[in-house]
Amino acid sequence: MHYTGTIWRPPYEADSLLLEVTAGCTHHKCKFCTLYNDLPFPFRLSPAEDIESDLQEVQKAIGSWKSRPPRRVFLTGANPFVLSCDRLTAIAAQIHRYLPFVHSIGSFARITDITPKTDEELARLRGLGYGGLTIGLETGDDEALCFMDKGYASSDITAQCHRLDAAGIHYNFFYLAGISGAGRGETGAKRTACVCNQLHPALIGANMLTVYPDSGLYAEIQRGNWQEESELEKYKEVRTLIEHLQIPTVFAAMGASNAFQFCGHLPKDREKLLSFLDRIIETVNESELRQYRKNVYHL
Repeated sequence: MHYTGTIWRPPYEADSLLLEVTAGCTHHKCKFCTLYNDLPFPFRLSPAEDIESDLQEVQKAIGSWKSRPPRRVFLTGANPFVLSCDRLTAIAAQIHRYLPFVHSIGSFARITDITPKTDEELARLRGLGYGGLTIGLETGDDEALCFMDKGYASSDITAQCHRLDAAGIHYNFFYLAGISGAGRGETGAKRTACVCNQLHPALIGANMLTVYPDSGLYAEIQRGNWQEESELEKYKEVRTLIEHLQIPTVFAAMGASNAFQFCGHLPKDREKLLSFLDRIIETVNESELRQYRKNVYHL
């Protein structure tokens, strides 16, 4: 299989076949992100022959698998959904030709990847099996989105995800606790809830911001332009977000950035999740949480 650099996937894609169609990120400007710093280039398309070779390899290996073949393919890279509708269509055709048992195709996506696609193209992609996109929403706080150079505003999130809803393409959000900075966590959480309450994410996955020395955000901190939230403030922020979400969705903290992992269905499990977070806030020491953060060597 052709894989380039560190391969990232959401925790819930553990059973999916990982197929590289891109490497790196087309944006590559978010100040907090270091995920693709190990690549010698910002972004690259995989050659069609490499994709076909990987699918042929999987096809040949199916007979020796003890478990059933994967029903889902997850396209790797920071935002493969940036590819044109025609290119995504061709990739889907290759997948279905070699792996006819595959029912769905997912990937990471940026909000800006949706914008250039027409409503008809989104509907066509849904018909080919595309769904379960994972979108790095990060926050609905426009001040934080601007400062971090995300490349879009909260109004873009609602506009483009409304289009995904209309096309029947379901999606998940990644929320980044701490992105609004010290003293603004709960404000950022309320603004994010306001955005999410207009949409239909199947899951909202919370991650905790970890600042690495090779990030643009670290440089901003050194210049005195931004101050990091405490670890306990991040948990209060997540609590505020859960408290203000009014939509049915799964809320989960599953990744390595979370010292405490949890999952529940909203609104049914709201009180259980809030009580769990209250216990952390009331009983866990800031220094313990900070020590955990220091030991998260990579995300």
